[in-house]
Amino acid sequence: MLKGKRGLVVGIANDQSIAYGCAAKLRAFGADLAITYLNAKAERFVRPLAEELGADPILPLDVEQPGEMEAVFDRIGTAWGGLDFVIHSIAFAPRADLHGRVVDASLDGFQQAMRVSCYSFIEMARFAEPLMRPGGSLVTMSYYGADKVVGNYNLMGPVKAALEASVRYIAHELAPRGIRAYAVSPGPLRTRAASGIAHFDELIESVVQRAPAHRLVDIAEVGRVVAFLVGGAASGMTGDTIFVDGGLHNVA
Repeated sequence: MLKGKRGLVVGIANDQSIAYGCAAKLRAFGADLAITYLNAKAERFVRPLAEELGADPILPLDVEQPGEMEAVFDRIGTAWGGLDFVIHSIAFAPRADLHGRVVDASLDGFQQAMRVSCYSFIEMARFAEPLMRPGGSLVTMSYYGADKVVGNYNLMGPVKAALEASVRYIAHELAPRGIRAYAVSPGPLRTRAASGIAHFDELIESVVQRAPAHRLVDIAEVGRVVAFLVGGAASGMTGDTIFVDGGLHNVA
């Protein structure tokens, strides 16, 4: 389904990461991948996974470090000459701000959460645009807490809301070039990033009780939806937030 397509996957930390679930399915459907790792400490976990998926290039990317994102897209441009999709699956908020009330969030904490979790997607869209062929796709990861208040999600709620709004505007602006944009909103998953949310185990238990099928989705299910979005079958869709949560978002 994706043979001949080339894309960048950002956000793999380990084999439980949503980004890894996406990368594995994209590769299984035939796509060629470029994969990034956060820093030297993360490289020893990410590189073996990336090599297993045949990724090339494999590059460092800390979105807070000046010049690193430019270097990633420059390398992709040199190696491939074009790009078909970008998967953005990174988010961060300082622990004190994430665990506190939104009204108590520090300016520095709010700005860092927005910088890493939202603005980095805007920035990736900007660098990807000149490399993207018609039919290209930009995909980021959101969560139900962007739209409804979810206990203990706190600061990430408004940050993800900003991310979803950015998707809609990016989709509108890049549509004339044949580039689509999506937010994918998985249900809660036991990932390294999610472990930073206070009382996360209680959230998981609540989701299992409330979800129509009384289970969590898994990263492979998210990956299959992402593969559909970056393929030609989704050419009539853009700017949407796609829920992959087993119907949880429909339950009051």
